[in-house]
Amino acid sequence: MSPLVDIGVNLTHASFRADVDAVIDRACAAGVTTLVLTGTSEEGSRDAQRLAATRPGTLYSTVGIHPHHARDFTTLAPLRALAAAPGVVAIGECGLDFNRDFSPRPAQEHAFEAQLTLAAELGLPVFLHERDAHARFLAILRAHRPALVGAVVHCFTGTAEALDAYLDLGCAIGVTGWICDERRGRELRALTARIPLDRLMIETDAPFLIPRDLVPRPARNEPAFLPHVLQAVAMVRGAPLETVAAATTANARGFFGLGG
Repeated sequence: MSPLVDIGVNLTHASFRADVDAVIDRACAAGVTTLVLTGTSEEGSRDAQRLAATRPGTLYSTVGIHPHHARDFTTLAPLRALAAAPGVVAIGECGLDFNRDFSPRPAQEHAFEAQLTLAAELGLPVFLHERDAHARFLAILRAHRPALVGAVVHCFTGTAEALDAYLDLGCAIGVTGWICDERRGRELRALTARIPLDRLMIETDAPFLIPRDLVPRPARNEPAFLPHVLQAVAMVRGAPLETVAAATTANARGFFGLGG
């Protein structure tokens, strides 16, 4: 089977601190040979970039301010500097989260727009987060989309209307182990079959979003479980596993400008 790319891994999370090298080795042994580490804050982005630099060609990173941390955003200067480092392949995770509102909504919108502007300036794609904020998120993204080289809606769990809107904007769609949840993932399974194959990417969002049907159930999610997500995606699409593997890998490599 084609080697896989996990486009969203929170590998600097505290749960990986004691065994991060073993986690990466297990991923590679499972055929997940490329990991894109997610930056979610200034400090987290710096940590992701530093970790990615320890295994060039296997690890890459994004730099960004997650909406949960938008209240701490003041200037683009640190992100701009980090984005120049080797192995940094996107701006994000950025967007809006009106579900938890850990940061005030005006602060979220300000940080989101600033990062979209930075991505356009640097010619980097954006790694996007949206939860319970579709209308406002779409309005902001639509205004900036013409200047962006690429956009992927990470961990898509939205409606058919939202999917169509993102596809109309030329966005790629990231699917996680949410698709493996027989209850909450029912709508996602139906919608995943509608995503054009050349816009589809897969991710674990590890250590979060453990596939619900993994047996035995692990204590955390890992990038080594990406083939399980792939299998669910291929099944709902009625497509051969290798077809989906090859396409999602090619999509990710082209989108992020990865080597290989």
